[in-house]
Amino acid sequence: MCYSHSVHIVSWKDEALTLRVIRTEVFINEQQIPEVMEWDEFDAISIHVLACNFDGLPVGTARLLPDGYIGRMAVLKEWRNKGYGGAMLQKLLEELSNRHEKKVMLNAQASAVKFYEKFGFKVFGNDFWEAGILHVRMILLLN
Repeated sequence: MCYSHSVHIVSWKDEALTLRVIRTEVFINEQQIPEVMEWDEFDAISIHVLACNFDGLPVGTARLLPDGYIGRMAVLKEWRNKGYGGAMLQKLLEELSNRHEKKVMLNAQASAVKFYEKFGFKVFGNDFWEAGILHVRMILLLN
């Protein structure tokens, strides 16, 4: 459920349609990721965040896997660089902190590395290709 300019933790069961619309637009339509690679068994067991604009319209989503891996970070094109990605990431980091997790990892698209570095993430390992897009593994040690 969207409220004006907010980021909420939501369940896949309750918000799958909304989350799918955002991810379909960003990953499948815009980035040309094959649909078969986008949907997996982890959606049902992950924590999801939903970002909404000032009008209460859904504009972004991300998920946190049970093992503390962040993924599927997506903000609709017209809403990028307006703070929604950072707000979603912050919400997930708060959730991890509440769980007393020691670290968080993610696979960042190479074009997004600087975004994650602003939050303290560090690159580790070698670059790799996934779905035709260059990625790098990143880690953040939590207090």
